[in-house]
Amino acid sequence: MTEDRSRLAGFIDAMIDIGQTGQVFGTHGIGKTATFFSHIAQAYPDVELVFVPAANLTPDDLLINTPVRDPRSGELVLRQLVMDQLKPGRKFVLLIDDSLQAGETIQSQLMQIACDWTLGEHDLRALGCIGVFLTDNESLAETSTRRSDLAILDRMVTVRVSANDTAWRQKLAAKYREWQLDGVFTMWASLDPELREMLSPRTVDHILANAREGFPLRWGLPLVNGERLRLVEQRGGQNRTGEILDRIASLLGVSNPATIDDPVRRVVRAAVRNRWSVLLQGPPGCGKTQVVRETVRGEIGRAPLYFSLPVTNVEDLCAPIPTANGSLNTLLAQVFTGREPKAIVWDEYNRPKDKAAFAKLMEITQEWSLAGHKIENLRAQVAIQNPPYHLGRKLLVARNNIAQATRFTASLVVEPEDIPANEWLISRYGPVAETVLEWWKHDIDDEGRAWITKRTLERLIKLHERGLPLELGTIYLGDGEYAPVPLSALIDRLNKRQVTGLRELAGNLRAWEARLARAAKSSEGTNDSDVVHQVIANAELSQLRKHRKAVTALVALLPPKLRATYLVGVGADRQKFWVETFAKMPR
Repeated sequence: MTEDRSRLAGFIDAMIDIGQTGQVFGTHGIGKTATFFSHIAQAYPDVELVFVPAANLTPDDLLINTPVRDPRSGELVLRQLVMDQLKPGRKFVLLIDDSLQAGETIQSQLMQIACDWTLGEHDLRALGCIGVFLTDNESLAETSTRRSDLAILDRMVTVRVSANDTAWRQKLAAKYREWQLDGVFTMWASLDPELREMLSPRTVDHILANAREGFPLRWGLPLVNGERLRLVEQRGGQNRTGEILDRIASLLGVSNPATIDDPVRRVVRAAVRNRWSVLLQGPPGCGKTQVVRETVRGEIGRAPLYFSLPVTNVEDLCAPIPTANGSLNTLLAQVFTGREPKAIVWDEYNRPKDKAAFAKLMEITQEWSLAGHKIENLRAQVAIQNPPYHLGRKLLVARNNIAQATRFTASLVVEPEDIPANEWLISRYGPVAETVLEWWKHDIDDEGRAWITKRTLERLIKLHERGLPLELGTIYLGDGEYAPVPLSALIDRLNKRQVTGLRELAGNLRAWEARLARAAKSSEGTNDSDVVHQVIANAELSQLRKHRKAVTALVALLPPKLRATYLVGVGADRQKFWVETFAKMPR
């Protein structure tokens, strides 16, 4: 079936021909909106598609009453001004997307449009409208209302479509020409209906995009309420996520890695390169925002546009204003204008100040436009959020649905070790940071490290420099209680009591060489071997480079099985360091 004659495309043609309002229902991510954009452009080159995402409309967006000067009498009179998009100056088709997600006041305005093709005192046909369509998913999991008024339903022609009624296969085949996708399409069609709905064409697109970059394919699956979508069969409850993703990778002839080194910076660079929206979810204080902002600046040469959702109002993004030609235009915030490259960071994404602001930014993440205006040279969007739970405590974050979650090409669950904040701390705070990091790596357990975030480490360093009690830098839990992490070993290290780190090994190199030489008489090594190995394995790359001579001498005396671990699962820069180091070892 060609795109021009897909069932949805044929329905669009018929409604335009007979001048009826078309209502289109279908599950998320099957290509409903994309079909409108591509088909109208191809079949009606002289017609503009006016796209209105209803979920983010406010009552004053479509129509507003405002005083204007009557050209005949010169007196002020009250006129209804219609949104500027509905006066494009040529024939247009009006597409109202997510029509069931609009508020009650907007629903009344939408129903006037759907029933009569009018809005207030304005006749849309006189403005050039040749078609009106409303689209959405009927599922109450994604909408809060249903259309039930027979007087309204009698004014529309309604069709329910599935993925088989759109041209998503042809679109993906054209987008990923390096692969033969027939096998992927056949595999998708063989899945149970419930699995096909979860693995929507939009999600398949995201999986393919991640495969093209060599990323884990699971990053293409959305994060719904903080949890990775699992492809679980309703009958029997079998989780087929891993099996399906591995099968897609096999059909494409690519790998499906469990993880990659430096994932956050790599996915942000891919987002800028490919014009993606990506979602990063990780615990508070691990350095997500800092590394994203620095990476974006390195890619586009300027800082990203930054919005913290808990304090972002609708007016911070855009506001409707009357224009001299009698229409209602939307004035965008200045940061969205201009031709320079832009990237947006939506920080605390699941903590929006209100629903109106969140609805507005949903248009940007979905359509890369704001109030119908394309944001020029927008290269990437990165949303950053916390998980619903961390360290056994519930965080005050909002819920989402799968339709919202699938708008991101890549969705990462970020662990603290994925953020290269240690090097940043060392470069900024020097030896004190090295000491604090050695304590964090060697002296506390995994649970303790979870309580001591990178943000907390920086506070501990600053408090030490000012001579203040270190306990004040840990997370305060209320009622005089602080995070349950013992600080005595850190105090010992900072007071220069006997400790062992890379700096100490390098400062007493000959003694440690002698101890390792004695340990080398045992094929398994001794406690001295274990100490040196642990210190070197946990050292940051900058520390290894700083003490390269000592490291080369010491690793030459370690058992081969310990040396081999330094090349396993490390990034390219670290691997290069070890290859060069091993090459300099005495034969």
